[in-house]
Amino acid sequence: MGNKELVPMYLVVGSKSWNHRVFDEVISQYPGQWHFFEFGEQLTLDRVQEFKPRYIFFLHWSWRVPDGLIKSYECVCFHMTDVPYGRGGSPLQNLIIRGHQHTQLTALRMTSDFDAGPVYFKEDLCLAGNAEEIYIRTTYLSAQMIERIIKEQPNPVPQTGEVVVFKRRKPHESEIPPIASLPGLHDFIRMLDAEGYPQAFIEHQGFRYEFSRAALYDGRIVADVTITPLEESN
Repeated sequence: MGNKELVPMYLVVGSKSWNHRVFDEVISQYPGQWHFFEFGEQLTLDRVQEFKPRYIFFLHWSWRVPDGLIKSYECVCFHMTDVPYGRGGSPLQNLIIRGHQHTQLTALRMTSDFDAGPVYFKEDLCLAGNAEEIYIRTTYLSAQMIERIIKEQPNPVPQTGEVVVFKRRKPHESEIPPIASLPGLHDFIRMLDAEGYPQAFIEHQGFRYEFSRAALYDGRIVADVTITPLEESN
């Protein structure tokens, strides 16, 4: 009897609902055995060793990955900037607030330094729409990049160029600042409009006004507004 060929094992990690949806629809259909992790407590070295994955792909993950995991397995993340420009937190919001309409989605090998690892390749990414639409578009593009990685198994190359680090935004920074134009205000609202993100807001006379589903046309913005008493919202 001949040796039975081993089926490669892959792990996909993602914390958002659209990550799981794209995994079910697309990624899990690729050749190999696929498993999805969505909770931080699953992501331990002991747990991952049960699977012995060829790659671990991170679609959307905001927590530090244990160094032991990064050193033991080939961990790949998808960062929404043309690194080394835009390393760091809140890349989408930092891009939009700087006026970018397009960016690069970078597949890179994770290291102990955030977003500093070598690059497999990059793909163009449009930043139109609200944040959740962009994140969903990004996840589908990441799925295409995953297929390419498992087929070609490319060797990542070190980053080159000037390093620009983005600072992770905090919830209080979602308060709408003075903005000089309607397009600028529209950008501020849409860049925060996604599941799990603090929406753009103002506070006025005891109430908090949160804005979502903003559309810009004919010299005005039309948006949904959720109003809550400040005591309740705080």
